[in-house]
Amino acid sequence: MVSLEKMKPLFTVHAGEYLVGSHIEARYPRWNVWLPSKDTGVDLLVTNGRNTNTVSLQVKFSKDFTPTHRTILLQRKLVAGGWWTLQEAKIKDSHADFWVFALPSFTEHKTSFIITPRELLRRLRSIHGKARKRIDSYLWITKSGRC
Repeated sequence: MVSLEKMKPLFTVHAGEYLVGSHIEARYPRWNVWLPSKDTGVDLLVTNGRNTNTVSLQVKFSKDFTPTHRTILLQRKLVAGGWWTLQEAKIKDSHADFWVFALPSFTEHKTSFIITPRELLRRLRSIHGKARKRIDSYLWITKSGRC
């Protein structure tokens, strides 16, 4: 008899990976989405239909933190607001071609995807200043499609 405590999950995908993969498959039916079998810092691989071109994705997920303590005028302009705690070293050492931030909206019933290239760390440093180990990043999506 095998103890359940020692069993490793056969297959796990977190919510953000599922949302990104599902969106890609629905929007781009000729593309293929692949899940790596071990954790290498790349969450999804996306290839063209012939599997000759590959892009790697690091996926981050946040629940909707739309500010309810702000004015109604501001709240009406927002689709969703997310919060991520990022580590500079992980961004710097990332092998992913793109980082995708998945942000489902509780009020709009849709998911927004913020896609950043490898220059994510440079952009965060330009916003937050000097290098730091931990970066708290808040991204808001407006109804006009801006982040």
